[in-house]
Amino acid sequence: MSNKTRLSFWQIWNMSFGFLGIQFGFALQNANVSRIFETLGANVEDIPILWIAAPVTGLIVQPIIGHMSDKTWNRLGRRRPYFLFGAIFASAALLFMPNSPALWIAAGTLWIMDASINISMEPFRAFVGDMLPNEQRTQGFAMQSFFIGTGAVVGSVLPYVMTNWLNISNTAPEGIIPPSVKWSFYIGGFVFFLAILWTIFSTKEYPPEKLKEFEEAERQTTNKQELINEEEVLSGRFVRVGGLFGLIGLLIVVVTWAMHLEKELYIMGGILLLFFLLMIMASALKSQKKDENALVEIFSDLLRMPLTMKQLALVQFFTWVGLFSMWIYTTAGVTSHIYGATDPTTKLYNDGADWVNVLFAVYNGVAALVAFALPVLAKYTNRKITHFISLVIGGIGLASIYLFKDPTWLILPMVGVGVAWASILSMPYAILTGSLPSNKMGIYMGIFNFFIVIPQILAATILGFMVKDLFEGEAIYALVFGGISMVIAAVLVLFVKDVSAEN
Repeated sequence: MSNKTRLSFWQIWNMSFGFLGIQFGFALQNANVSRIFETLGANVEDIPILWIAAPVTGLIVQPIIGHMSDKTWNRLGRRRPYFLFGAIFASAALLFMPNSPALWIAAGTLWIMDASINISMEPFRAFVGDMLPNEQRTQGFAMQSFFIGTGAVVGSVLPYVMTNWLNISNTAPEGIIPPSVKWSFYIGGFVFFLAILWTIFSTKEYPPEKLKEFEEAERQTTNKQELINEEEVLSGRFVRVGGLFGLIGLLIVVVTWAMHLEKELYIMGGILLLFFLLMIMASALKSQKKDENALVEIFSDLLRMPLTMKQLALVQFFTWVGLFSMWIYTTAGVTSHIYGATDPTTKLYNDGADWVNVLFAVYNGVAALVAFALPVLAKYTNRKITHFISLVIGGIGLASIYLFKDPTWLILPMVGVGVAWASILSMPYAILTGSLPSNKMGIYMGIFNFFIVIPQILAATILGFMVKDLFEGEAIYALVFGGISMVIAAVLVLFVKDVSAEN
């Protein structure tokens, strides 16, 4: 048996470089899509439901892509075909998005864009598990965090640079996307594609038989096997678990209808009912001995999650409720609470929206710098303590935006958010990969994404209601809510079992 070869700094750099392009496009999406929606006529309370395309897409796409990439091997490799396919479609969506002639087309383009980004992104997470020995995985995910932060800085600040450095207008007639936003998206499309090509051509993957050999060697030297459940999942369990989710989904739909609650809640109920139907289908396929069917394998692996993954699921849930609150409502919160502007056609509103882009660049820039410090802190403490400290700093920072009236001082809370963001992009994955078998790294990374997108779907269905009815239209309170959620995640991380750290 043998172990994976330790890679050099520049080899890890090359295998992670594609994330520069992924996050460049993702940052343009996060910082500008709400602005595009409002420009095309969306009301502030309708923005979350328009954003729901992104997490729903991730919920569906990532486990499928993870399952497929685990079983793929061709001339391009195992994960790299998905890098390329996703890059082509994501780049095309970035080029089209700012030219959307209507709100519904922009929402549909967001769906395509996010699906394509997910196709590229999920295999990148598994790529670290494939290529690096356990002791280098924290460094590998930290390198991804660096490129995520760097790409997001440039992507977030680009509309501001276009306006303030290149004199490209940030205003346009009603219903038209400003030229500064359009050119930013065009540049983003090309950067996305070229960065992915860099990783594809500079990094070679281990063949499947070599990965199997590495997995056997790792099982002999760690207690990871103790946490991996390889027992067969019987068809009756699919029915029981699916039935529980179906019952909850039906209850949500009935209560929403009977009490005339916000229509967004139907989406959450519908997703749970869909999950029930897919579980029933998996049960039927299992009864017919079709164990190798993709649906059966995905749901079997879901029900056999390692203990560490279950514990991290709760941490991710509260973390991403906080992040999604920030991405959806920072523009509306800052422009209304600090700038006193709510009309997206005014210069004051667009100046505020441009400053939000700068703030997003700040937290991503901090994340890029902090990324290399986190492995050092983890070395002298551990990964759980590192993530706990980072989430507390980020949660307090996000909630404290409410206290500021001078937009310049908003840089301070965004520094805290940046510390948390660097850790969110690295520590949970470094902890998780130590508990996963290499032959299922892709599928489990895809399933792990459930606990990122489910809270986003929940946030998208309830935040509009909360802002409208509980916060009386004040979007700034959604940021306070997000900060509190992040602190809860920090407490929960202390209860996670980090298998590889214990060895």
